[in-house]
Amino acid sequence: MKEVFGNIIGIKPSQIKRLENIYRRKIDPSLIVPPDLSSSLLEISNEIGRQVGILVSRAGYVDYVAVGDFHKIVLPDFGRLRVGSGRFRGLRFIHTHLNREPLSRDDLVDLVILRLDLVASISLDFYRQEPLISIGYLLPQNSEEKFWKIVEPQSISKLNLNFIEFIEALEEEFTAKSLISRKIKSSQERAVLVHVSDDFDRLEAEEALNELKELVWTAGVEAVDTALQFRKKLDPKYLLGKGKLEDLVIKSVQSEADIIIFNQDLTPTQARIISEMTDLKVLDRTQLILDIFAQRAQSSDGKMQVELAQLKYRLPRLTRLDNGLSRLTGGIGGRGPGETKLEISRRRVREQISHLETKLKNSTLSRRERRKKRKDNKIPIVAIIGYTNAGKSTLLNGLTLSHEYTDDKLFATLDPHARLLCFRGEMSQDDHKIWNLEKIILVDTVGFIRHLPKDLLAAFRATLEELEDADFFLHLVDGSFFKYSKHIEIVEEVLVDLGLANIPQLLVMNKIDKITQKEKEKFIRQYNGLAISALKGDGLEELKMELAKRLWSITSLLGKK
Repeated sequence: MKEVFGNIIGIKPSQIKRLENIYRRKIDPSLIVPPDLSSSLLEISNEIGRQVGILVSRAGYVDYVAVGDFHKIVLPDFGRLRVGSGRFRGLRFIHTHLNREPLSRDDLVDLVILRLDLVASISLDFYRQEPLISIGYLLPQNSEEKFWKIVEPQSISKLNLNFIEFIEALEEEFTAKSLISRKIKSSQERAVLVHVSDDFDRLEAEEALNELKELVWTAGVEAVDTALQFRKKLDPKYLLGKGKLEDLVIKSVQSEADIIIFNQDLTPTQARIISEMTDLKVLDRTQLILDIFAQRAQSSDGKMQVELAQLKYRLPRLTRLDNGLSRLTGGIGGRGPGETKLEISRRRVREQISHLETKLKNSTLSRRERRKKRKDNKIPIVAIIGYTNAGKSTLLNGLTLSHEYTDDKLFATLDPHARLLCFRGEMSQDDHKIWNLEKIILVDTVGFIRHLPKDLLAAFRATLEELEDADFFLHLVDGSFFKYSKHIEIVEEVLVDLGLANIPQLLVMNKIDKITQKEKEKFIRQYNGLAISALKGDGLEELKMELAKRLWSITSLLGKK
């Protein structure tokens, strides 16, 4: 016999038996619930003073019987549903209400989040002494943005509705609208983006949300909706509060999203609780950036660094056993010494982390040898740094006539690239006598971004080593971004964190083909820098001359002349 789920402590054995016997019932598929079963549910519910509910399949079988308290029922965990197809779960939830109260918010949230066929509450008409039923079902996308429709209480015996015909027609309507929507919009994964702020700076929050949109676009995901919320204090469990989170999940389901992406790093507790509330994928900022890194990494070192960062992120989140991981795998018959599958998973992750760290350490030694040869050649090293998508790779290609990969997306470059920039032929013979520079090494590096986790940045040891060996920084700024000063500030903060703030630098505004002459002149005055268009080639000759001038004094001190 199947078990009765939920709050059964204190219920008499005879009452438990009656609840178990409900599993024996076979319901006509054309009925939501027959009147006699409704009466039986109300009778046992009133006896025990608790709500009683059943989950019924379309074939008419009772799959689950659950007991709650006087006001609500917590549904059993009946697995995950593949979402995005416009289909429902194939289960309807019928339960008692002891005070003839209407369908509750919890009932309707379950309807949407669990993609139930419908929810129904049964109560007793005290005057006629017969069961009343109230029904709630999902609505397809509509101009009024309504998620559900509620049918007010009526006598079950007078309910004129063929359930199986009704639900199949409704599901067909959902499926048709879903297919049309996806054909019109995109075949990509679809995401709702969420930013929660505790500083009430709307401009800053909207800027952060716009950057999240760029990250999502870079990852190849379509942003179908956004949510921005301000709170005095972030909720330690739900981040934005339980009610708001439920609203967000409902909004995401209605938008036919596949993913909810948070612009914060979720704690392991938050990630678990939020994931338990929805069948949609849940990602935080670090997971999104790691996904982009995984797509962008080209070299074996880069791929190992991404995998290492992913494993380090995953390890503290391996903290909870689900039903499939609760068995012991070691020892005879499950007794004696042994590890749970979860413990084995943790151990294997630690072993893989150790293995990758060893391999990367060996790669570090090889890179160190290559960099030593550069230093022995006494060639000045200039690292191109800046906020992500500032145009660093495009500038490297323009200055050195190379062909490194470029794209108008965040983190297009993860692996550092070093190229020679030769001045011979670019300056007159007199210039060479003055500056005494024939060539420098230009290094393209990974872009910085706000709130980039230190562990994640630390994984890119190759890039950091290139920065540490640089004699000079060419700090490239995207002049087309309206708050480029904020990007400059973030890059400077990262340099301080890395202990590299003492390395001299030249600020260079890029993308002047997208701004006015007035904006260009303002930057040059304010930062004593240069302005170029790496894509168009404007200002590159002036930049080479300025680099030679700046490096002259530095290389004199370093003995690299």
